[in-house]
Amino acid sequence: MAITIWITGLPGSGKSTVASTIKEKMPDVVILRSDELRKIITPDPKYSGRERDYLYKALVYTAKTVYELGHNVIIDATGNRRFWRRLARKVIPEFMEVYLKCPLELCKKREKTRAETHGAPARIYDKGKSGAPVPGVNVPYEEPENPELIIDTQKVSPEEAAEMIEKLIRQ
Repeated sequence: MAITIWITGLPGSGKSTVASTIKEKMPDVVILRSDELRKIITPDPKYSGRERDYLYKALVYTAKTVYELGHNVIIDATGNRRFWRRLARKVIPEFMEVYLKCPLELCKKREKTRAETHGAPARIYDKGKSGAPVPGVNVPYEEPENPELIIDTQKVSPEEAAEMIEKLIRQ
């Protein structure tokens, strides 16, 4: 039976790294990345609330469709509002939420030094200082209320996090 897992957390918390590590161990998993989808839906993103709403609803619809085709799906997306994650839980029968918890200062440090990966915008926290809407800085990040798994990425390596999520998938 297929499952969909939304890996959520602040930008720089390790979502893409963990999702890629899972993919290495489980090549049949389909990863849906909000940063890649955003380039198609909003090629010149402004990150407005309305724009985010379109993006995350499209992401949920895509995840549901791929899930219904019998594939395990990983959603690699901040999804800063609980509403979007609740929507996924409502429309996808086998859905789990994994929260990568990481202190904002460490996320900022990681994001500043990371290579551009998977379409993630560069230096997002610097842009937030200039007024760009950034979850956890000047746009709220609503932590999950009841995720199936919380992983502290300050203490757990991407490989260990991937193993924990892989166990969820195989249950």
